[in-house]
Amino acid sequence: MIATRMLQVLLWLAYPALIFCGLQLLEPRDLALLLAMLLLLRRRQLASRLLTDLSRTDFMILVAMLMLSGLTAATNSEQLLRLYPVAVNLGMLLLFGLSLRHPPSMIERFARLGQADLPPAAVRYTRRVTQVWCAFFVCNGLLATYTAVWTSRDIWALYNGLIAYLLMGTLFAGEWLLRRRLLAANG
Repeated sequence: MIATRMLQVLLWLAYPALIFCGLQLLEPRDLALLLAMLLLLRRRQLASRLLTDLSRTDFMILVAMLMLSGLTAATNSEQLLRLYPVAVNLGMLLLFGLSLRHPPSMIERFARLGQADLPPAAVRYTRRVTQVWCAFFVCNGLLATYTAVWTSRDIWALYNGLIAYLLMGTLFAGEWLLRRRLLAANG
């Protein structure tokens, strides 16, 4: 389940590059309709259980994304289309943030995939890392908003399609290296 969710996140992160290329050929409304179809098709295999399989938070995020797609299609607004990475960051912030309020934290869930029995120090560490990711989603969401509203399509695509990935990868790799050092020092 968590691996599937991470794969979905990675697919949605490709959004800026796809939109940048798509806008060369299609209208924003066409891309928005395509996006709405993709949102629904990714749940195609679970269609009979769509509403019961989603947590309330997942359902709210799906509805918000579909509403953004619908509004973009209705208005044919490129700017609304460019706000999609902002919505993704808000959704991720919501998922990670709520996991801090209702443990286990998101990173603890990931950690338990590799080691079911985590010591209390590791649980505290994963909680702190989840907080760091929340701060990342806030900062990245603000930068995505800035690029969507006040910059060119090229700058928007560069930030949301490359720089944001590099920042995310750096955070992920840095945390992984730090965790290995901590485990080696305590092991």
